[in-house]
Parts: sequence; C-alpha cells; structure tokens
Amino acid sequence: MLADYFETFVQRDLRQLAQIRDLALFERFVRLCAGRVGQLLNLNNLAADTGVSQPTARAWLTLLEANYIVFQLQPRHANLRKRLIRSPKLYFHDVGLASFLLGISQQSQLTTHPLRGPLFENLAISEAMKWHFNRGRRPQLSFYRDSGGLEVDLLIERPAHSLAIEIKSGATVSSDMLSTLHRLAALDPSATEIRMLVHGGSLNATREGVWLVSLSDFPAALAHGEPPAGAR
Repeated sequence: MLADYFETFVQRDLRQLAQIRDLALFERFVRLCAGRVGQLLNLNNLAADTGVSQPTARAWLTLLEANYIVFQLQPRHANLRKRLIRSPKLYFHDVGLASFLLGISQQSQLTTHPLRGPLFENLAISEAMKWHFNRGRRPQLSFYRDSGGLEVDLLIERPAHSLAIEIKSGATVSSDMLSTLHRLAALDPSATEIRMLVHGGSLNATREGVWLVSLSDFPAALAHGEPPAGAR
C-alpha cells in the first residue's frame, strides 16, 4: 500500500507538479530525507548527498512540505544566556512512509534499527501536531538545543501553560532520562511549566515532578493538560 502511494503520489504526481526531470535523483532525495528524521537539517549536506544543487534541494524540500510529506520543527528562540542552535529538525507527517523509505517492512526490524529512536520521536511529534490541527488549533511546537549539548525534544506553548517533553523509545524509564528536563527547567522555567516524558512502555506515573506517559496515552495527556490515569 505504501509502495503504491509512493509510486503514484510522490513519484508521479509530485514529479509532474514540479516538472522534475530526473526521477531517480528525486527519489534519492526523498529517501535521504527519511534517513534524516529527527536530525538537524543541513540543506547543503542533503543537496551534496543527493547530487543536486542547494537551490534544487530547497525547492524539492518546499514541495514535500507543501504536500504534507515532511515538516520542519523550529528551535525555540528565547533571550537566554546560552547560545541556541538555529537549525530546524526534519520530520515526516507519516512515520509509516518514512519507515517504508528506509526499507522497514516488519515491526520486528525496528528492534535493532539504528533509527528506532528518531522514528519513535517522529511519531510522537507528529501525533502532537495532528492533535492540535484536528481541534482547529495552530500548534506552537518547537524544540530546545544549545551549543552545550542540552536538548529537549518537544516544547509546546499554550495560553494556559507550557509543556517540555522528552521522547524515548525504550519501555523502561530511568532517572537519567529526566535530567535534561530538570536542566532546562533550571535554565528556562517559562518553557517547562509541565514536564513530560513520553516513552515506549506502558507506565503512567509521576516521578521527580515529571509525568511519565506512554505513547498510547500521549493524546489524553495533551487533551486534558494533566497526567493520564495512573500518573497522578
């Protein structure tokens, strides 16, 4: 099914829409985008790896964004002492399509796949984006990363409160997974009024002031602005 979608919409329709002459290069570009999910976007490197010019890579990326294939998550901009990273991160709207482009056809392949973590992160962030869009809200999503290596995967700004969210694919939660949230809270309390760890297990709990939320219960936590049942 995903193969048919990629062939008809991405390869044929988008190619005709943008009058792309070299289908092989365009397909290579899309697959390289899939290999960069959750990474800082370096358009020059992406263009070089594809074998096209930087303006062509930018035009193709814009085409994929306009047709809801990929999206860029922008970094948080705040007047902080630390130097913030300015590059956005790249994600797919459909994680299934990204997985297909990476050659993943069975769930068992994800167990040892090097992009297991980024794909899980992509899934959680795309779910947060869809949750807001489905309710007619413009999502105020970003991420935090500074030159010192401190990074938090997802920040959500709302009128009532802000959420800082770490995303881990592992089923077991350890205390070190919470450390970046605590460090950002000390640096920028306004961005971390609610701290949350979305993980690949089933545990819903509160630990050290952080909500531990399973991916399946993530939408419920977003909906109510409070921990799901079991996390209070």
